[in-house]
Amino acid sequence: MLKPFSLLGSHLRSRQNSRLKQRLNALLCALPLLASGPLLAANPDDGWQQTLEEAKGQTVYFNAWGGSPEINAYLVWAGQELARDYQVKLVQVKVDDIAQSVSQLLANKQAGKQAGGPIDLLWVNGENFKALKEQGLLGAPFTTELPNMALVDSSLPVSEDFTLPVEGLEAPWGIGQLNLMVDTEEVASPPTSAAALLAWAKAHPGRFTYPKPPQFHGSSFLKQILLELAPNPAPLYREATESDFTKLTAPLWAWLDELHPALWRKGKLFPTSAAETRQLLDDGELAMAISFNPQEAQSAAQIGALPPSVEAVAMEKGALTNSHFLAIPFNASARAGAKVVANFLLSPAAQARKANPAFWGDPSVLRADAQPDSTKGQPALRFKSVSEPHPSWQLKLEAAWAGRYGH
Repeated sequence: MLKPFSLLGSHLRSRQNSRLKQRLNALLCALPLLASGPLLAANPDDGWQQTLEEAKGQTVYFNAWGGSPEINAYLVWAGQELARDYQVKLVQVKVDDIAQSVSQLLANKQAGKQAGGPIDLLWVNGENFKALKEQGLLGAPFTTELPNMALVDSSLPVSEDFTLPVEGLEAPWGIGQLNLMVDTEEVASPPTSAAALLAWAKAHPGRFTYPKPPQFHGSSFLKQILLELAPNPAPLYREATESDFTKLTAPLWAWLDELHPALWRKGKLFPTSAAETRQLLDDGELAMAISFNPQEAQSAAQIGALPPSVEAVAMEKGALTNSHFLAIPFNASARAGAKVVANFLLSPAAQARKANPAFWGDPSVLRADAQPDSTKGQPALRFKSVSEPHPSWQLKLEAAWAGRYGH
């Protein structure tokens, strides 16, 4: 239930008074990175030296989700480092959904454009990787050529992408785990199950919602709840059949039918992005929001984008977990430059900065002995994990959700 105006105004003023302190502290959080000692470095071979020479002067157009100011700022920093050390220009092409880039590449292929393509590097995973792989939209395997792949922690989920073998077609970049960013001042006992979340939402109408699928965080939320409610999740890890889909999703639709009347705007309107839900949380309209970064709550609080009372909470059965990757299209104009960018983004310095909550807070994919002291104690898997279902389930979930609730 929304707070009376006077109480809400007091609540927001107290948040504003804490922001200056948070912003001043943000810079201090970055200092350990500057003080870190020598890092492991992979030994480049002659083939890699040739790639470095070929990459000099190239411009790499990197199609990446542009909905996070922190991520965009991180890529600006990466571009500065690449220009200085490798003479490679990095241009982030900000997209709302990487599926748009997949469609662009498919159109290129159908038109016979085998070289000189507009996309050199893609931030990708899941159903988009499946589409790229099946349609032959990726170039030759390249990850064995990257010196810094030797530093990657192979115990992480980096060899498969939503159950599909990676086979060298994409390089791991980071780890995501679905969590709720909860304002603990308002939610004393954060829900850690589908049943508890439903009960809380019904007791506090209007204080929770999720982004509208097929937006990534919205679709991920559906999968998290589906995994929670499925009595036997085994069929979720193979191609979805109509009979399996109907049977396993029935509890999800029943749960959503109960939840939606208690959502923000009574489930008649859904936020269009995770950034919008985070802003609603910051504004005090919501008491919790969905994130796929287990350190986003801490990172946002440190830079003053969320109140310090917000904490990350995961489902007790396990957080939906996946890796996100970097892929090179079949007709990239700057393939050598794309490899240099991917290798740099896997370097200890770049991974450490990415993992630091003062900058982004996205977990590192490197082994512990390859990371500087500043990132020790920040495990890639912060929560108990559950694996992503086969990508066919996401496509069918999105279509079924749109048919039921897509006003």
